[in-house]
Amino acid sequence: MVDAPQLPEWLARQYPFMPKSFLTANGARMSFVDEGPRTAEAVLMLHGNPTWSFYFRNLIRELAPTQRCIAPDHVGMGLSEKPADYDYTLATRIADLAGLVETLGLKRIHLVVHDWGGAIGFGFAARHPEMIGRLVVLNTAAFASTQIPARIALCKAPGFGPFLVRGFNGFAWPATWMAMHRRPLTPPQKRAYLFPYRSWAKRIAVSAFVRDIPLDASHVSWNTLAATEAGLVEFKDRPALIVWGGKDFCFNDSFLARWREILPGARCVRIADAGHYVLEDADAEVIPLIRDHLVPR
Repeated sequence: MVDAPQLPEWLARQYPFMPKSFLTANGARMSFVDEGPRTAEAVLMLHGNPTWSFYFRNLIRELAPTQRCIAPDHVGMGLSEKPADYDYTLATRIADLAGLVETLGLKRIHLVVHDWGGAIGFGFAARHPEMIGRLVVLNTAAFASTQIPARIALCKAPGFGPFLVRGFNGFAWPATWMAMHRRPLTPPQKRAYLFPYRSWAKRIAVSAFVRDIPLDASHVSWNTLAATEAGLVEFKDRPALIVWGGKDFCFNDSFLARWREILPGARCVRIADAGHYVLEDADAEVIPLIRDHLVPR
């Protein structure tokens, strides 16, 4: 383990955890939250782009009295180190997660995944199906798709995309309003979501995540995603909860339909007026649903 950064007071009021860090096999510091009883069984919460473990703060508060809750910030995101020369690909992110799980000595994992957290979490799960228990799927994918909204395709465009995302914060900043539908984020919440991405250098992984979206077999991450998709059959009978924001501009109902095929026994709750940040936008509904699914009675 290595030292984690100190949080400014305004952020600590919203994110009242003491982040820890470990060094990945590729030499980068990964920050993570580890709350609750120190058992070998844990709820593992995996964020996407451009969020960070802040997204899960209220769920952690709810579960931590009885469940171990682990929420990492992927390298380059959140409070983790943001190296300029890291291999920001899906395969490396899965390996980073595997290193964290091994370091913490986890034997049983319940997954909560959102956005890119789906591909990363199920990428790990497909390699270690015996470790996986309950599943919670929140507006995500872990399978190939050629669908991409025009606004994300623009951010993916060679040259112009990185200039837009890194120079003008043209991904993380628009997400603070485009990913919500029921209500706007409060100014402190918006500030917290943007806090890790305050400069060109700090936005490197936000841009890299967009570029790492594989749309065809020529992409470096295509085979990794294809292997993840092939492994999803292992989980068709696992206890699963799908909670879906119906106003997601990116992960629309076609992704939801695919998940219902993959997890036919899952309880599915579609919240028609919630956006992509469904856990934030409809927290009063979503958090009790997840708690009841994950906490033994």
